[in-house]
Amino acid sequence: MSENNFGANNENNGFDNQYSTPEYQTPVNDGGGFGWGLLGFCIPLVGLILFLVWKDTKPNSSKAAGMGALISVIISVIYYIAVFALGIGASM
Repeated sequence: MSENNFGANNENNGFDNQYSTPEYQTPVNDGGGFGWGLLGFCIPLVGLILFLVWKDTKPNSSKAAGMGALISVIISVIYYIAVFALGIGASM
């Protein structure tokens, strides 16, 4: 016997590739959705986490949640800058 594959009769020399993709993947319903954006807007941390988790599997829903979180943070920063500026202006 010239081959030494230790009794394995498969093509990959007895090693199972645990990182290979399955032959059949169920289709993912990714409609994006206003609800995920609203959730990301109301709770920006959840929107960020959903964006990071779904960016490869559900790109539309991921984008909606991430955009909601980003818009929420931007509006919050603008609000605090305005309150700070009005507070300083009112004290003078």
